[in-house]
Amino acid sequence: MKRPIRVVVAKAGLDGHDRGAKVVARALRDAGMEVIYTGVHQTPEQVVETALQEDADAVGISLLSGAHNYIFPRVSELMKQKGMDDVLLFGGGIIPEADVPGLKKVGVERVFPPGASLEEIVRYVNEAVGKKRVGV
Repeated sequence: MKRPIRVVVAKAGLDGHDRGAKVVARALRDAGMEVIYTGVHQTPEQVVETALQEDADAVGISLLSGAHNYIFPRVSELMKQKGMDDVLLFGGGIIPEADVPGLKKVGVERVFPPGASLEEIVRYVNEAVGKKRVGV
């Protein structure tokens, strides 16, 4: 029997507004996933280390501070260095639509804007992790 999907939900950088991240974490948990919430003010190194230690299937980062063009590429780089190519990286928050293609190029598989439905996020994580697990 496969274990539940394990998701690290993180607030990286100086942004301390975590209500949205907590709501998403709860929705993922209520959908049967194991969720590890890191709390606020995490460095990219701390986020990746937590994901590695927790054997996470996915890392979701919430950013509202405008540091997305630094934090996401750094997390992606660290994940690659640690051999975490099978771990889903996704995010959400206040991220300009014009920046999303650049984030996808560095390994962020999906960015959810404000107002994205919790059902959409849960469905996406289930499907994307499922594809990574079978190597599709």
